[in-house]
Amino acid sequence: MKKPLALLVDDEPDILELLEITLNRMAIETCCAENIAGAKVFLQQKSFDLCLTDMKLPDGNGLELVDFIQSLATPIPVAMITAHGNMESAILAMKKGAFDFISKPVDLAALRLLINNALKLSEASSVKDRRSRHTLLGESLIMQEIRAKITKLARSQAPVYISGESGTGKELVARLIHQQSSRSDHEFVAINCGAIPHELMESEFFGHKKGSFTGAGSDKKGLFQAAEGGTLFLDEVADLPLPLQVKLLRAIQEKKIRPVGDQQEISVDIRLLSATHKNLADMVRDGSFRQDLYYRINVIDLHVPPLRERSGDIPGLTDHILTKLTGANKQDRPQLSASALSALQHYAFPGNVRELENILERALALYDGSSIESSDLNLPVEPHCAAKSPDYDLTLGALEEHLEKIERKAISHALDENNGDKTAAAKQLGLSFRSLRYRLKKLGIED
Repeated sequence: MKKPLALLVDDEPDILELLEITLNRMAIETCCAENIAGAKVFLQQKSFDLCLTDMKLPDGNGLELVDFIQSLATPIPVAMITAHGNMESAILAMKKGAFDFISKPVDLAALRLLINNALKLSEASSVKDRRSRHTLLGESLIMQEIRAKITKLARSQAPVYISGESGTGKELVARLIHQQSSRSDHEFVAINCGAIPHELMESEFFGHKKGSFTGAGSDKKGLFQAAEGGTLFLDEVADLPLPLQVKLLRAIQEKKIRPVGDQQEISVDIRLLSATHKNLADMVRDGSFRQDLYYRINVIDLHVPPLRERSGDIPGLTDHILTKLTGANKQDRPQLSASALSALQHYAFPGNVRELENILERALALYDGSSIESSDLNLPVEPHCAAKSPDYDLTLGALEEHLEKIERKAISHALDENNGDKTAAAKQLGLSFRSLRYRLKKLGIED
C-alpha cells in the first residue's frame, strides 16, 4: 500500500528534522523545503497528502503558501506552525483555508493527532458531500452555496459560527459539517447553552471531581470530554454567562480543560461549532459577550438564511415534510392545492422551517378531501405585521402571541361587522367555515 506523502516547510533545520523524524515513524514519507519558492516547486511536481508550514519563512509568509494550495485543482490539508501565543496568525490562517495549526515548541502528541486527522480526509468524503443535498434541502442558489461551503468547512478544523433565525436548521448544518469531516467516526455532542442552569454550567462543560461541591458524589466527565475526537456544538452560545465565557476561551485556545475541583488540566481534542439566533456583534458592543471569545469562535461565519428569503425551496420542503409526516409515497399522501402552495410561498415564516413543519402537521389533521387547501393551513391573517413592528421581543413564543392578538382582533371585527354571522365573517376573511370555527376554538373566542 502506498505511503502518504507530506510536504514540510520550515527554515529551521532542527524543527524540520523533528518533523521529518516524527512523520517517518508514522510511516509517512516526506519532502522538505526551506522556503515558499521551494515548496511551490514540490507542489507542482508531486501529489501530496498534507502540508506542514511555518508562518515566517525567508521569502515570505506561510499564509502565501496557504493561498497557493487553496488555488490548486485539488487542495490538500495544510497546517500552520505558529509562534507560541500567536493566536491571531493561527486564526487568519484558518480563515484562509488552513486545516489546523500547531504552536511552537511543537507538542509531538498534538502533532501526531493533527496529522492523523488530516490524513482521514479522503476521497470518500466527496461522496458524502454530494448526498448533503438530500439532507439540507433546497435548490435555490443560496442553499447550493451553503452546501458547497459545508463541503469546504468539513475539510478544516476551524471553529465555525453558524448564524440565523430560530428554526432555520443551524444544528442540521453543524451535523453535516461533522458528518463530512475527518471526525465523523467520533461523537457529535450538541448542547443548548440556554437550557443549562448557570450554577451547573462549569461542571457540565468541564466535568467535576468527586466531592468538589455539594451533590458531587462521583467524578463526572464534561461535554468537552464527551466530544473527545469529535465535534462540540454549542447552540445559543449567546446565553453563556461572562464568567464561563472566560473559561471557554481558555479551553479553546489552550486545548485543555480543568474539571471542577481538579488541580490538573486535561488535554482535549474537539472541533468547536457554535450558533445563536441573537446578534453577537451587538452583544459585544454592549459588553454582554466577550470580544476575544467572539473572534475566537467566529473564525468562519456561516449564515443560514430565513425561509422567506428562499421561497422557491418551499415546494420541495413541503413534499419532504409531508412524506415524513405521513410515511406515504407521493401518490398516496395528500397533495397541496395550487392556492395552498401559493399561500405558503407568500407567508413570512417567522418560525422558518420548524414552523412550516408545524403548519403542515396541523393541516393534515384538519383537511378533508384529497388535497390540502389554503384554509386548512390556518396561516395568521396578517403575517407581515410582525416584521414591521419593533415593539416586541422577536422570539418565537412572543411572536406567536403577537400574531394571535392580531388574528383575534381581525376575527372579532369581522363578526361584529356581520352581526355574529360566522358564515359571512368567514367569507369576508377568506376562510372556510370549518377553518373559522377551528380558529374561534383555538383563540378562545365565544362561540
